[in-house]
Amino acid sequence: MTVHAHPDDEASKGAPTIARYGAEGVRTVLVCATDGAEGDIHNPAVDHPHVRENLASVRSEELRRSAEAIGFDEVVMLGYRDSGMPDSDANGHPESFHMAALDEAAGRLVEVIRHTRPQVIITYGDDQQGYPHPDHLKVHDVSVLAFRRAGDPAWYPGTGPAWQPLKLYYSVWSKARLEAWHDKFVELGLESPYDEKWFERPWQDHRITTRIDVRAHWYVRRAALLAHETQVDPNEKFWFGLPDDVMVDAYPWEDWILAESRVGFPPAGELEHDLFAGVTEAAHP
Repeated sequence: MTVHAHPDDEASKGAPTIARYGAEGVRTVLVCATDGAEGDIHNPAVDHPHVRENLASVRSEELRRSAEAIGFDEVVMLGYRDSGMPDSDANGHPESFHMAALDEAAGRLVEVIRHTRPQVIITYGDDQQGYPHPDHLKVHDVSVLAFRRAGDPAWYPGTGPAWQPLKLYYSVWSKARLEAWHDKFVELGLESPYDEKWFERPWQDHRITTRIDVRAHWYVRRAALLAHETQVDPNEKFWFGLPDDVMVDAYPWEDWILAESRVGFPPAGELEHDLFAGVTEAAHP
């Protein structure tokens, strides 16, 4: 199960990893917390009044196409309104995710967990200095609480039999990946979109526990991103400045931080190469 804040986040954070596990027969579930109604339109080709007036429904359809491209088996909307950027008027909207009571929001996610029974959950990390969007921060808080409470029958009675997920991962963009792509731009004589400000951001490479080889499924990233026409400009070099084969040859992995585990952690200094490392059928009676 992956838990995301807005339609389009599933495309930019881990799409090839999900595609890989789906191809291996793992059931995959996408939980999206908000409707994306406050998103900016980054693609001038679709910046029309009727799109702006119906952005939530437009982004819902974009999410459907993206999830289909990635291969998710199920998409669940938690039902909150997009909170917008920090200190915006949308933050105070009573239906926004930002305004939702933490216990109530965690209860909604616990119900989904108990229904879908995931062994592994992917969410956002505890350090989001690079992009402190209120909905991203809330996704972290809600996911951690739901992970810990889903297996306790005393919490949220009436939401289904208790189910304890076994591993909780944080998504992370590694500096190593960005450096590899930047170097490839330079090698090819192209202007890199990753200027100095990108490398001055707070990075978390030292916390990475898990590295997944996604070279066989990297292509789904492009398809998923392009499904979000309002959010992703197909001419944006940040996303599409290098051909897919060049990008994946330069860095053929996606990186993750194992934050909580009921089946142990990898030895210090060693990387996992499977999100299900340590998970066996015997782990759940």
